[in-house]
Amino acid sequence: MLWSLVKILVFVAVIVAITLGLGMLLETSGGVRVSVANTEFTLTPLMTIIGLVVMLAAFWVLLKVVGLLVATFRFLNGDETAISRYFTRNRERKGYEALADGLMALASGEGRTAMAKAAKAEKYLARPELTNLLAAQAAESAGDTKKAQTVYKHLLADERTRFVGVRGIMKQRLAEGDTETALKLAEKAFALKPKHEETQDVLLQLQAKNEDWSGARKTLNAKLKHGNLPRDVHRRREAVLALSEAKDMDEGSSVKARETAIEANRLSPDLIPAAILAARGYIEQDKPKYAARVLKKAWAARPHPDLAAGFAEIAPDETPQARIKRFGALTKALPDHAETKMLLAELNIAAEQFPEARRAIGDLAETSPTARVLTIMAAVERGEGSDDAVVRGWLTRALSAPRGPQWVCDNCLSVHSVWSPTCSSCGSLDTLSWKDAPETSVTMPAGTAMLPLIVGAPENSPTGEDAKIVSDDDVVVVEASAEATPDGEVEKAS
Repeated sequence: MLWSLVKILVFVAVIVAITLGLGMLLETSGGVRVSVANTEFTLTPLMTIIGLVVMLAAFWVLLKVVGLLVATFRFLNGDETAISRYFTRNRERKGYEALADGLMALASGEGRTAMAKAAKAEKYLARPELTNLLAAQAAESAGDTKKAQTVYKHLLADERTRFVGVRGIMKQRLAEGDTETALKLAEKAFALKPKHEETQDVLLQLQAKNEDWSGARKTLNAKLKHGNLPRDVHRRREAVLALSEAKDMDEGSSVKARETAIEANRLSPDLIPAAILAARGYIEQDKPKYAARVLKKAWAARPHPDLAAGFAEIAPDETPQARIKRFGALTKALPDHAETKMLLAELNIAAEQFPEARRAIGDLAETSPTARVLTIMAAVERGEGSDDAVVRGWLTRALSAPRGPQWVCDNCLSVHSVWSPTCSSCGSLDTLSWKDAPETSVTMPAGTAMLPLIVGAPENSPTGEDAKIVSDDDVVVVEASAEATPDGEVEKAS
């Protein structure tokens, strides 16, 4: 606004100055005397100015004529485009001006104006490799997707602009949700420009979503090769993709699946699912020491209940007392970790050593009262012969207690019951972490259907010795049974 006002003021000042100058010239006496061939001409000031303007115009015409003569001379000497270049020079100037104006309009968000300027530039320049780019971007900015798609298709005909056309149509298909076509276009764009980082990311995400783990690993290696991915991040994601590939292999490829799982564990020893799958592969090969070593290394990096379950699979028929002794090699790594304390408590409950279980759980019921901790306390109280009211009190607290660590997406914070290579909500690759979920995302399994079993049983339901405590997804409930079980019996769902 201020700049427009300044320009108006300057324009008015120039007009006033010219008017005053002409008035002064008209009032000036005398003039300019010109002698030509012994003939003198006396010109007034105004005539002098008019003469100078005419001379400048004549000089400009002379330059144009000279330029035309030079172009004609070049044409006669074999330059076939000399004359055409002479006449199109002015058109090119107008075309590039329109192109520049279109770029400015596009940057300003004026899509319709940019489209008009692109059409004008094409009229003067006849350079579709330049003007079509502007036209496509302008059409997208204006919301005219059909026009943009038409222009992108025109770009496919020129080798110089083919990548831009493929990329543009690919992004349109992604916006429409047509991931199948977008995947094919992403592969084509990647083949045209394998170093393009955005294309690599789109292709990798689509391949992971389509569970094309082998193709995703090739794309990931290309990102590393062209310097678009740090080496440590590459190793982690390579492990995730190798693990996913191993899990999807059929039974006929069991040997290859084991080797791929072991490779995934080698690339990322702290990847919990990879460690479990690799350990099971070693167990199938009758190599329990290798399996134990893999699980202990993963436990030292991040304790997890599934690692303990995998460690138990190494010797499934051992006695509870022998299991406690063997698990000492696992629990000694992080003795103060909450997962270690809960594991030791559960092992002692299985061995009916309830005082030892109470000592193992320590003060977690006060410092970290998760649902699992409180249900373990209920099992301990039950095993030591406490009243049913005490047991129900612990279970009631467990119903409303935090769930504890879960598989949570670092990107969208959605909670997953099991680990997966990609988030089912946002589609991000390798974003699931074992951590406490946001309070609003925590849900208890079974919900309100558990409430009658926890706070009290109906009159015709068995109580006391006619009930048993079972663990369902880390939540212990009192479940009616057809046959009475001994006090303190604990069953844990796998």
